[in-house]
Amino acid sequence: MKEKILVPLDGSKVGEAALPYVENLVTKFLPEPKVEVTLIQVLSSLSHYVVAGEATARVPYTEQEIQQMEKAAASYLRKAGKCLRDKGAKTKVRVAIGQAAEEILKAADELDVDFIAMSSHGRSGLSRWAFGSVTDRVVRGGSKPVLVVTAPKDVQ
Repeated sequence: MKEKILVPLDGSKVGEAALPYVENLVTKFLPEPKVEVTLIQVLSSLSHYVVAGEATARVPYTEQEIQQMEKAAASYLRKAGKCLRDKGAKTKVRVAIGQAAEEILKAADELDVDFIAMSSHGRSGLSRWAFGSVTDRVVRGGSKPVLVVTAPKDVQ
């Protein structure tokens, strides 16, 4: 039997807060069953703003710039997964483009993962409403179990 885990990462220390928990689970699962961890990063902003004087224009990234962002994201995910590989887990990386929660849920279904492990800023009230919560949308919108780790205050 193989355990499949999906770990969304956004490149931040807050986003990586779930990794030690997944690493701990991996060591408990091994040597049997085998563990496959897919690390995913979603690129959601495919444009940037250019300011000239008082004028501001939204400019889409070129195809070459998007490819560079995808390459950088994949490199980051491989580096972030090293601790899991060192514990014996098989790791895969996946870079998606779109809305974060939707792409995470789509990947979870396509990969038929056993669960999703992700971190949360732990916001509540007005700040949660203002910033939204990818984690909340994943928990409420999917059919897979989700392990939510609140990031420690010292990394937020």
